[in-house]
Amino acid sequence: MSDATDIDQLCINTIRMLAADAVQKAKSGHPGTPMGAAPTAYTLWQRHLTYDPAAPEWMNRDRFVLSVGHASMLLYSLIHLAGIEGSPEVYGDSNRKAVTLDDIEHFRQLESRCPGHPEYRLTSGVETTTGPLGQGLATSVGMAIAGKWLAATYNRPDFKLFDYNVYALCGDGDMMEGVASEAASLAAHLSLPNLCWIYDSNRVTIEGMTDIAYSEDVAARFLAYGWNVTTVADANDIIALDRAYQVFLKTNDRPTLIVVHSHIAYGAPTLQDSPKAHGEPLGEKELRGAKEFYGFDPDKSFVVPDAVPKHFAANMGARGAAAHAAWDKLLAEYRTAHPELGKQVDAIHAGTLPEDWESALPSFPADAKGLATRDSSGKVLNALAQRIPWIIGGAADLAPSTKTNLAFEGAGSFEAPGTVGDYHGRNMHFGVREHAMCAAVNGMTLSGLKAFGSGFLIFTDYARGSIRLSAIMELSVIHIWTHDSIGVGEDGPTHQPIEQLLSLRAIPGMVVLRPADANEVSEAWRVVMNLKHRPAAIVCSRQPLPTVDRNAFAAASGLAKGAYVLADAPDGKPSVILIGTGSEVSLCMAAREKLVAEGIAARVVSMPSWELFDEQDQAYRDSVLPPSITARVTVEQASPIGWDRYAGRTGKIIGMHSFGMSAPIAAVAQHFGFTPDRVVEIAKQAMAAG
Repeated sequence: MSDATDIDQLCINTIRMLAADAVQKAKSGHPGTPMGAAPTAYTLWQRHLTYDPAAPEWMNRDRFVLSVGHASMLLYSLIHLAGIEGSPEVYGDSNRKAVTLDDIEHFRQLESRCPGHPEYRLTSGVETTTGPLGQGLATSVGMAIAGKWLAATYNRPDFKLFDYNVYALCGDGDMMEGVASEAASLAAHLSLPNLCWIYDSNRVTIEGMTDIAYSEDVAARFLAYGWNVTTVADANDIIALDRAYQVFLKTNDRPTLIVVHSHIAYGAPTLQDSPKAHGEPLGEKELRGAKEFYGFDPDKSFVVPDAVPKHFAANMGARGAAAHAAWDKLLAEYRTAHPELGKQVDAIHAGTLPEDWESALPSFPADAKGLATRDSSGKVLNALAQRIPWIIGGAADLAPSTKTNLAFEGAGSFEAPGTVGDYHGRNMHFGVREHAMCAAVNGMTLSGLKAFGSGFLIFTDYARGSIRLSAIMELSVIHIWTHDSIGVGEDGPTHQPIEQLLSLRAIPGMVVLRPADANEVSEAWRVVMNLKHRPAAIVCSRQPLPTVDRNAFAAASGLAKGAYVLADAPDGKPSVILIGTGSEVSLCMAAREKLVAEGIAARVVSMPSWELFDEQDQAYRDSVLPPSITARVTVEQASPIGWDRYAGRTGKIIGMHSFGMSAPIAAVAQHFGFTPDRVVEIAKQAMAAG
């Protein structure tokens, strides 16, 4: 082990053998990268990472993200050897270590704390869920953004509360993914000096050596972005690794990429550059050979020499505990010197909101002309952001269209200091990078901020992976999507979403809200801000929608239950029920007037959220959609799939069965049959069928 002491070598080889044994016992997994990258990660954790194993949720800890998620046994081995405690929020009252040796022995098995890819909120020490390559890198950018914003906002002379660094270990696959390129460009533009990506360049992927598909000069690419780039020629050289990390710590004007050249399953001659070592267990013969090579008994498995955890405790553990204790003392003094700011820091850490924040929610007077819900959403967002100082976010180059610009005094833009803004700013400019935006917002939310990202609904297609991960991680991310239907009009089918609403609703845990008017928008924000472990998508219109007269019709607070009776028959016994979302609710209201004029009693149900409605008890759902009333019509300018659950067996569904078209909004609506007369016609058909 070049330039390594005996105990360093023993620690590194223990990491390697734990990974190899776990993958072999599971009969699946990836042993190669954990073995090859063990010196790289070990040197970082032991010599530089500021992390208290007894407090895995300490606010000012350094973050380590394993973007190369298939190498999960590298992270689990480190968590185990470092003795990281299981967080009470994740492990309940079990009072146990985050990863035990038994957990490692049950790698990839049912209910193990060591799943195939690292999962946030399942295993303490895992900062974010990774697996889809590139996601960890892009999420780490959000973490670094949050770190600089927290420092700029809350640090004061003599009170350096926030100065943590973010490290992300990645591989060749990460570097090939487009989301990583988006994120790297953004990080360079923002000059994030607290961000370090460590590129384990082993030149092997599932299909074999990377030269069959990948031949670019990664270092040159990152230099062109504006990163600081340094190279370690041999992953086994911990002196060179240590020097590279010191270069990062001394770089204060840009992010750093450390390119580490390694071999898969480093050091064992029979495993050099072997795709098998990357994508499947080594096999008994190869594993025995590796153990003999690394000085372990080939007849024993899952061996952890006593000296190894002791060495971790004496270095990383002691350093992190001392730093945490000093920080706790500093925070106590800070609360006295800056009590209001101290309350904010505590609230961010606890995931709570300021008292009486809901009083900031505006209400809107009845107005036949109304507002586009993107406009009313912008008004609500600005009101809330002034009351909740850690709301921060922006758009993928579309803030003027999504109305998500924070326009009050002092909001500013988050930019590199000395440019058009500074790190105090609360308006993020993500550029035309939808995927990286959503991943970065995940990282910002993981860091305690109430973060939001926005764009046109159609472009959720470009960000699907990051949006899905926000739900897997149970993050209270706020997605604001506008231009929600064929109401986009002249921009045509490339910009008119059809299947996107359905695809968002299909994500487990996601709360999709498509409000019908300005007051439903305000109530939607009330719901979203109260969510603790679920992401939400507020889906807004481009075109103005009438603001309902709430003195004549039901209160918008019904939105909290997902669906409610907005307008009803005088005796509460309608002949037909019209169900709409968003802009189509006003269409249903217009159709109801026509039906009433013909003597037909009609109920209009506003259904902004399928998810919230389905969570209500049966009695409430039956009160809104009585089983005895089978004449129902659902109206939504989107895919009809799924609406049969509310329309019923004999009900009718008015939806989109094709892509849209380019024309003025009125012409598009007429062409596809979204008119009051057509709704009336279909309502009569439903009554006849029922």
